[in-house]
Amino acid sequence: MARYDWLVTLPTPIVPPSRHEAGGPTGSRLDRWWAGLVNTPAKQRAWAWGGPIAVTLLAAVLRLVNLAHPHSLVFDETFYVKDSYTLLNLGYEANWPANSDDAFNAGNTDGYLTTGSFAVHPPFGKWVIALGLALFGADSSFGWRISVAVCGILLVLLITLIAKKLFRSTLLATIAGFLLAIDGHAIVMSRVALLDGILALFCLLGVGAVLMDRDFSARLLIRRLQLAEMQGRTLRWGPALWFRPWLLAAAVAFGLASSVKWSGLYFLAGFAVYVVAVDAFERYRAGLPRFAIAAILKQGPVTFLLMIPVAIATYLATWVGWFSSSGGMYRHWVENAGATAAWTGPLAWVPNVWQNFWHLEAAIYNYHVNEHSPHPYQANPISWLFMSRPTQMYVKAVDGGYENITSVANPLIWYAGTAAILYLLYRFAKKSEWVVGFVLMGMLVGYVPWLAYTQRTVFQFYTIAFEPYMILGLVFVIGLILGSKDDPTWRRVGALRAVGLFLIVASLITAFFYPVWTAQGIPSWLLSLHYWLPSWR
Repeated sequence: MARYDWLVTLPTPIVPPSRHEAGGPTGSRLDRWWAGLVNTPAKQRAWAWGGPIAVTLLAAVLRLVNLAHPHSLVFDETFYVKDSYTLLNLGYEANWPANSDDAFNAGNTDGYLTTGSFAVHPPFGKWVIALGLALFGADSSFGWRISVAVCGILLVLLITLIAKKLFRSTLLATIAGFLLAIDGHAIVMSRVALLDGILALFCLLGVGAVLMDRDFSARLLIRRLQLAEMQGRTLRWGPALWFRPWLLAAAVAFGLASSVKWSGLYFLAGFAVYVVAVDAFERYRAGLPRFAIAAILKQGPVTFLLMIPVAIATYLATWVGWFSSSGGMYRHWVENAGATAAWTGPLAWVPNVWQNFWHLEAAIYNYHVNEHSPHPYQANPISWLFMSRPTQMYVKAVDGGYENITSVANPLIWYAGTAAILYLLYRFAKKSEWVVGFVLMGMLVGYVPWLAYTQRTVFQFYTIAFEPYMILGLVFVIGLILGSKDDPTWRRVGALRAVGLFLIVASLITAFFYPVWTAQGIPSWLLSLHYWLPSWR
């Protein structure tokens, strides 16, 4: 039984080993002061929760203050807020009269029609927005945006929890939350009622659940192997693990993410493959022969059944309003189109409601793959990591200046994050560290599929779905720079100063850009100083 004991505690090699040089002083006065400050278990627990809570509160302030301004539908809020309101009232997205935004802004919110509109995204994200409308009223611009703001705040809390799990450091977890809290792209995507901030939250929830399953399933595998050894049985391929609640949670989260935007499917597919790869690695670590075949052919089908049907059922459940009503788009397509529209042959038995639903899904797919309408703020996915064309969502001339909302990220954070991801690619090729691989997996599924759509009309703000993994990559590098309190004093002090300076400059940049993220009126000359690249105009 003891042969598996070494596997029970999984190594987490995040902080680099000490670079102590014999005979010299180590650490810094800051390290010694901090050690004296958190010198009891109670104080350590307070810090373990206090850091994440503090940056979450900071995120709340930056996202909630003056959230109702501007009292005008911003950018694609014209679709999502009004669709959410008809969902709330009719159970499906309905059409509105032409040029209805002004009336809606003025509080005349019941001018919708009852004919179904062609909504190009699934309904769950709009149901989330509808919660705010139900609580505060559709005439409240605060109500339009509060649900998305809450998602943005929770995204900050969640990244601190995931960073704590990955890096085993409250400091690094707090830095991760802080960077996401003060980043302009994350702030803007929490202050306008678009779907992408909601998508980012549920994708990160699924990723976090996969991370939790990694430890849980490894320990479960060990216990099952130990039990088999005690009973004198040989499990050459290892057991099939059915009890994996974190995988079920991941499936639900990814199903909900896909019910916001279909790009959530990339996270579901990518991390399902990741789970199979991790299962193979754990069987290898346990010394099981044919570990890869076992992970694919024995555990793989179980993993599939735990994730894919659950995600599909979750996706379908979010369409309950469409199924239970009669006015949704294509709800009676077969009945209205006649016998020529109905399926024939082996599929003739399929009920009309499912044929109608399939027709709607096919129409949405065709829209997405054929959307090439030019837009002044479209951005080629190849350029996303370099932020060459951030999206301006609102501009209004006021008193010799402008109110402006542009989803430009904090440049220092964004470009440092891009550099960190490039370094992580090199580091993973060289060392194959699982933590690095985990972060890169988030980038892979969040970014790389979009490179197949370089001709489609897409926008820089889609990057909010993978920005948390850029932040995690950046914090990994910050952890390497900080090193250990056992490092030589000169090196430790230099690292603390460098990281401290980085965080201070990032904070100052946030203070400078905050007006153009939140539609604060500023003079035109000051607005022009925010265009650091010509393509930002």
